[in-house]
Amino acid sequence: MSKITHSIFIIVALSSMILAGNNRSDKRSSREVFYDLRAHQTEYAGPGRQMNPTTDVKEVLIGYFGPNEPSDPRAGDMWNAACLAVEQANRTGGYHGLPFRLVAGWSDNPWGSGVTEVTRMAYIHKVWAIIGGIDGPSTHLAEQVVAKARLTLINPASTDKTINLANVPWIFSCLPGDHLQAPVLAKAIASKVGGKSFLIVSAVDHDSYLFTIELTRAFTRLKLTPSFHFEIKPGQRHIDVLVEKIVNSEAYALVLVADARQSAQIISSVRQRGFEEYIFGGPCMGRRSFIERAANTAEGTIFPLLYTDGRESKSFDEEFTVRFGRKPDYLTAHTYDAVNLLIAAIQKAGLNRARIQDAIRALSPWNGVTGTIQWDPLGSNCRTARLGIVRNGNVYMFSQDQSSNSL
Repeated sequence: MSKITHSIFIIVALSSMILAGNNRSDKRSSREVFYDLRAHQTEYAGPGRQMNPTTDVKEVLIGYFGPNEPSDPRAGDMWNAACLAVEQANRTGGYHGLPFRLVAGWSDNPWGSGVTEVTRMAYIHKVWAIIGGIDGPSTHLAEQVVAKARLTLINPASTDKTINLANVPWIFSCLPGDHLQAPVLAKAIASKVGGKSFLIVSAVDHDSYLFTIELTRAFTRLKLTPSFHFEIKPGQRHIDVLVEKIVNSEAYALVLVADARQSAQIISSVRQRGFEEYIFGGPCMGRRSFIERAANTAEGTIFPLLYTDGRESKSFDEEFTVRFGRKPDYLTAHTYDAVNLLIAAIQKAGLNRARIQDAIRALSPWNGVTGTIQWDPLGSNCRTARLGIVRNGNVYMFSQDQSSNSL
């Protein structure tokens, strides 16, 4: 047999083996997952743990990446909650007698001067961990810095699952991600709508866009297709044409995914124009600002419920309300939990960045005012998502059997 003939024989044999393997693979379900990224955990194997905890400090610094003005309409209450958690920890002795202190940094241009603030926290102030940001984009920004600085970041605000899909062991997210919330909301929509028409209105800002992607994936699995899907720009003020389309669509339900302000504006407008059908929405409808702005027009809206003021949170709710004159919402409560979880980790691990990261992971499951925080392998809270409904200006737990229970 010549060398050429021998080579051809080997190629044909290998091709046959590959085809045979492909034929066997074709018999598997086309939906079979060959590699589940969420089941893979990256451990930090670098230096740092061997160093003794720092003792030559007069205070324990915690970074906070977000606006630090209590009256800031976007995230002022998040800052208030972080301050409250630190004050309570210091009242009970701090860290072995040393006080905790928040080091805040923020910029209205997070991707410009904002990244400088995070870098300053990590390398100049040398904080032991960072709480932040206030949404998906700002959290992604902070993530890029802490990954290089080997510094823990606890995210109290963003539900963007891609924050943890980077598989950086220093990142932890307190809120259940969009991929956990959207399927629950989709099932409720399917239950209410059935085979009738419904429409989607979604903003194209980062967080709304990603939640809409997860929601449409859930619709696909349930074999649901909206009759219309309208997209709007963030902060778009002129919505008369959109409202006209919604009212005249004859849809049985409206699914609205936008920030709290825009959601309240659209709902108020369509209700005033006589739209009396079901309205479903994204997690931003759980913001206190949404309830206040939408007022009685929010009646009956259904959305992912990320915080309930129940028995576990009674003390926090009362102290926050007395102190700041308003009830906390889900961003406020998760910020409070994030700071308390970090403080617990510092108390356990000592002043060592690598050990603090280990302690945060080891403390899971951890019970806070928002419920159980339990990390999946990527550091994202895998708590089961629930739904809420607005009744008489208050939020109640919603169940699929059309009943609701007071919180």
